[in-house]
Amino acid sequence: MDIGYRLTDVELDEIIQLILQKYGYDFRNYARTSLTRRIARCMNIANLKTLYELKYNLINEPSFFTWFLETLTVNVTEMFRDPLFYKDLREKVLPALASYPIIKIWHAGCATGEEVFSMSILLHEAGLLNRTKLYATDLNPANLERARKGIISMEQTKEYTINYIQSGGKNDFSVYYTAHYQSAIIRKEFRSNILFAQHNLAVDQVFNEFQLICCRNVMIYFNRELQNHVFKLFYNSLSPKGYLAVGIKESLLFTDVKEQFESVSAATRIYRRKN
Repeated sequence: MDIGYRLTDVELDEIIQLILQKYGYDFRNYARTSLTRRIARCMNIANLKTLYELKYNLINEPSFFTWFLETLTVNVTEMFRDPLFYKDLREKVLPALASYPIIKIWHAGCATGEEVFSMSILLHEAGLLNRTKLYATDLNPANLERARKGIISMEQTKEYTINYIQSGGKNDFSVYYTAHYQSAIIRKEFRSNILFAQHNLAVDQVFNEFQLICCRNVMIYFNRELQNHVFKLFYNSLSPKGYLAVGIKESLLFTDVKEQFESVSAATRIYRRKN
């Protein structure tokens, strides 16, 4: 399939700089091949044929940039994605977190909220939700707005139910949401402990101390320099013996902090800060 206009390296740098200067979003250390492909996709959807048209719209149409950012950023997510990961959380992480009087968990790059809703359900089933504060952050304000509403796709609830059962869930999954026309809404009691906020992993700093940080399938879109920066950010954001969960294709291997973590589950990429 033809993806339309293809940016050169110089043109990509121009767009990255324009976005940084006008809107403050820093894409300089994102993986260039993936970023180029996603910008081309945006141009194709918007029927933009030239770099000039793209620049004009970015400079003069704030509503276009809102759409562009929403389309550019990756929003692929689902509830209980990779069920074995959630099974490991149930069996290897939550029992340790139960020793804390107050538990703080950060979902970085939360997209539209499906993974943090899954965590809320796990915590409820472990009897820990009422003493947990969940922080869910994302670069994209549109994602956060949808997440705050607790909306999930009714079409996907069958798949989510299968994931939930495979993760070790014992309840009827439908008790966690209310059907509303073509959508489902996560029940309020499973959203009330979640604080949604905008946070940019590329430039923003530590804002709390956490016992668990989840950032899954986000850093695959970063270059190695930015990955290293973010892993150091997470290290500094964790309490001693705190847990870090990343995506299946992500690893601490080439980072400056690899010696500061021990593996809890190599298969599902769960680590624990040593001290």
